Amino acid sequence: MFQNSLKNWSHQVTETSNALDLEPGVFTWNDPYKIALSLKHSADSSERRKAEPFASAMAMLNFYINRAGKHLSAQQREVLEKAKDELRALYGKPRHGG
Repeated sequence: MFQNSLKNWSHQVTETSNALDLEPGVFTWNDPYKIALSLKHSADSSERRKAEPFASAMAMLNFYINRAGKHLSAQQREVLEKAKDELRALYGKPRHGG
């Protein structure tokens, strides 16, 4: 039941986000670099975002992690947390804690 709710919610965010045009299922992928690269591409090419590309991409990633909450598996949470570091690296920002 929870997985279906999460799937429906993530689909809705992907389809209706006013910040970025996201690739379908981007937050369900297992490759942190691929997730970060997709978010970067979406943020860089978006004409609807309200902040700088890096901030928009990171905000969308954090929003998804926080909104999914306890329904996000530990494995997928780890992938998404690693995607944050990959996103920082792609934008030339210091890695978290470093």
